[in-house]
Amino acid sequence: MMKKLLLLSGIFCLFVCPFSVQAAKKGKAALLNAKGAPVGTATFSEKSNGVQLDLKVSNLSPGLHGFHIHSVGRCEAPDFKSAGPHFNPEGKQHGWDNPQGHHLGDLQNLDVGPNGKATVRIVVPGVTLGEGPNSLFHEGGASLVIHEKPDDGKTDPAGNAGARIACGVIMK
Repeated sequence: MMKKLLLLSGIFCLFVCPFSVQAAKKGKAALLNAKGAPVGTATFSEKSNGVQLDLKVSNLSPGLHGFHIHSVGRCEAPDFKSAGPHFNPEGKQHGWDNPQGHHLGDLQNLDVGPNGKATVRIVVPGVTLGEGPNSLFHEGGASLVIHEKPDDGKTDPAGNAGARIACGVIMK
């Protein structure tokens, strides 16, 4: 009887446990502007080559905006400086165009349409929703921040992207 129970437990875990682990590797963020009004949502899901970020925003000014993953899971308006610097567990410099490497939290510019809306799906390489120093769920958390201006891709520490205009804490 004990052998049958162990066998059934093993079979159950073989089929169910991988889905349970995968389900735990998701995150979300509700983005608010400086006045506390909702401007978008982001979902995060673990992939083999990083974390997929799906972002949908509205009520933003048209044009390019820098957006980044920041190293602290706090979004205190009106300036969102509580989100800390860019997520940078590897100690690199800022910007995809920086020859010395980039922060893991550096993302390409967000292109907001004339209607004030944008939808983006990207994979953020090098980050995880699991364990370890590159996890967005590290102690203290992480946040997603949208800036008023485009990121120039090279200027340390934040690409001259201007004020932080929206922020959302990344949560499980």
